Amino acid sequence: MVQKILLVDDHEVVRIGLRQMLGTVEFEISAEAETAEVGFQKFMDGKFDLVILDVRLPGGDGLQLLGKIKSYAPKQPVLIFSAYDNPTYLARAVALGANGFSIKTDSTERIVDAIRRTSRGESIWSREELRRVTGSLATIRLGTETEIPLTQREGDVLKHLANGLTNKEIAMSLGISYETVKEHVQHILRKIGVTDRTQAAVWAVRNNVV
Repeated sequence: MVQKILLVDDHEVVRIGLRQMLGTVEFEISAEAETAEVGFQKFMDGKFDLVILDVRLPGGDGLQLLGKIKSYAPKQPVLIFSAYDNPTYLARAVALGANGFSIKTDSTERIVDAIRRTSRGESIWSREELRRVTGSLATIRLGTETEIPLTQREGDVLKHLANGLTNKEIAMSLGISYETVKEHVQHILRKIGVTDRTQAAVWAVRNNVV
């Protein structure tokens, strides 16, 4: 039986490459999208054995799209397919219920195996990947009902941080200095009671900041 796939990735070369890679009777990329918004529309309009999501998308975020898909269809298999082996992305993907995380530089054999297994609904998280995010997924000291007095600017920085941006990228996006971003990040970590950026990203997911 052919496995139908929705592919959401803004790079045409990636979409072409996956179509060629999966050009067998086993898989069919039956729908494609370049943005999170269009991706969700196509998801709602179709029925898929697997959804493959890039992380960085124009006007959106593949991990935010993952959250929307899982809210609507908790059992829908989803594979995150990214060029960035970013621990923040890994932690958010685990927290939001992705079946696995595949890197675009992986071998064809590994990528096809990941797609095959996740299309069957399997979880392909390795022990190493889960160890990397275990601390971040542990219970955060401040619960979701605690009012956190973040300033507007700190809230903006936290959203960018949770989306996996570096301090330099945040500074460029917000039009502030690198040192100012560093200071905001330290204030955020202290206020929400976490010790690193990955934990802050998970806190942001659990508190609907992103």
